[in-house]
Amino acid sequence: MDGGGIATAVTSISAPGAWFGKVDQARRVVRDCNDYAAQMKGDYKGRFGVFATLALPDVEGTLREIEYCCDVLKVEGFGLVTNYDDVWPGDPRFAPIWDELNRRKAVVYFHPTAATCCANLVPQVTPAVIEFSFDTTRAIVSLLFSGTLARCPNIRFIFSHGGGTLPMLFGRIVATARNRTDLDQVAPHGVLHEIKKLYLDTVSVFDPISFNALKQMAPASQLLFGTDYPYRTGLEHVQGLSKVFGAADLQAIERDNALRILPARWRT
Repeated sequence: MDGGGIATAVTSISAPGAWFGKVDQARRVVRDCNDYAAQMKGDYKGRFGVFATLALPDVEGTLREIEYCCDVLKVEGFGLVTNYDDVWPGDPRFAPIWDELNRRKAVVYFHPTAATCCANLVPQVTPAVIEFSFDTTRAIVSLLFSGTLARCPNIRFIFSHGGGTLPMLFGRIVATARNRTDLDQVAPHGVLHEIKKLYLDTVSVFDPISFNALKQMAPASQLLFGTDYPYRTGLEHVQGLSKVFGAADLQAIERDNALRILPARWRT
């Protein structure tokens, strides 16, 4: 952080998340991770915020953990992965979780993981190279066409890596959505309206090719600085973004946009 000039970082759990198929185990792991992150935030005042982890398949435990994290730990939001046992976030069984997060006007950040079907398709190519980007898009489309994005307008959704393959598939998603007979229910204000609300981080999309696709879909006001540390450094992203954005956009991406969506205590 110091090497990249980063004053404050919001921590989160990356893939594979905290769900390994057993409810009791998940509840212990989730609580340990969230307490640890909150302790680190307390030990280093002003340096860290917390996106608390959740194990979505355990709906009852997740609802209790949301209450604990919001009311006791005072976290900044929640960090999830894009699928849990090949169940994507728009699945109806998760609806009570989204309704509660919407009630609390929560920030929800997604980091990708790989679907079981696609984890080792190409020899010697890890899922992070290709599949993570596609699973990010699956999660977005799942939330979109389940009607979750429209039903829960108070949640500020953040997706990693510029939305994965969303910029490349954006036109196709919008065009094919017109043929859906349930479009008035799942996206009453239109698909474009729902996609434009999403926040996307800039991890790995500051090279000119990726950036040019992203900027056609998302304005600078919807972009957030990220690093993917420890896989890539903060300094690398700071230097990369400085090559493609001007001073005003950099100020928004590196600081102001995050302050706008984080809890009010961060703006004082």
